[in-house]
Amino acid sequence: MQLSEFELWIVFSIIIGISLSVDLGIINKIRSKFKNKFENTKTINIIEGLSFKQSLIRSIVWISLAGIFAMIIFLTFGEHKTLEFLTGYVLEESLSVDNMMLFLLVFTTLGIPHKYQQRNLSAGILIAIGLRVIVILIGSSLLETFHWMIYVFGGILLIGAFRMMVQRKEQTMNLNNNVSVKFLKKFIPIKTEISDQKFFTKINGVLYATPLFVSLIIIGVTDLVFAMDSIPAVLAITTDPFIVITSNIFAISGLRALYFLISSVIHKLYYLKTGLIILLFFIGIKIIISKFYEISTLVSFMMVALILSIMIIASIIKASRIKNES
Repeated sequence: MQLSEFELWIVFSIIIGISLSVDLGIINKIRSKFKNKFENTKTINIIEGLSFKQSLIRSIVWISLAGIFAMIIFLTFGEHKTLEFLTGYVLEESLSVDNMMLFLLVFTTLGIPHKYQQRNLSAGILIAIGLRVIVILIGSSLLETFHWMIYVFGGILLIGAFRMMVQRKEQTMNLNNNVSVKFLKKFIPIKTEISDQKFFTKINGVLYATPLFVSLIIIGVTDLVFAMDSIPAVLAITTDPFIVITSNIFAISGLRALYFLISSVIHKLYYLKTGLIILLFFIGIKIIISKFYEISTLVSFMMVALILSIMIIASIIKASRIKNES
């Protein structure tokens, strides 16, 4: 049975809505509030980070949900749209891994404990979804109105690749020079110590932003900056807003579980940056030459999968070699 695009939007909204509510603990929080209200009890709201096993299970669930939705697209629109969705999903997921390294750097610099990181990532995901939908709609509209914008997007991807090539590997972050922190300080003073899981706290009647809120702002801003690379990359595969939005949101929604899953081994992905640079170069060139030579979606999907596979295998081999030498 085939569905219309409107019906697919409804199915997508239901899947994402329910899955996010379960994954982010929204349903449990609502249930706890009702239970406390009727039983007149208090709940100590302590947020713990996900364990490796929990992260693995939730990551598998999110990937499976994306696979199920891809099957629904296949039954409705056929092979071509399915490949566009899968390519967009894999692209966004792989580019997000580099984003996770920055998240880890932010949490480390601000001294945010593992148990509090989950809340910030949850809030960051919800913010990212809203911002990305807006950016995608604007980007799709620009491409439909001004076809020459495709070369601008291609240029953005090539610039992003060059930027990653010359970018030094930083192990620390200077918060005093961070644009987001400087902007935030103009409106509210910042407390440097973490005492609980609150975003704001009052000291002598003065409202302060906590490191948790600072990290949330930095994560939100940097995710928007990263979207300037990832969204044009997906728009190079397809300009269909439905495919771009659904593939993007499926990838972003599972980001929190994926972060806790690979945060302990992300430093062992030795060739991650190299793989992402090649990926951005490929997509950038694809979009620039599209007027003269069209690279099919199938070839694009195979190239993306090949680049990522080589990057992962090479990283595993190097990690094994380093371990044997030590």
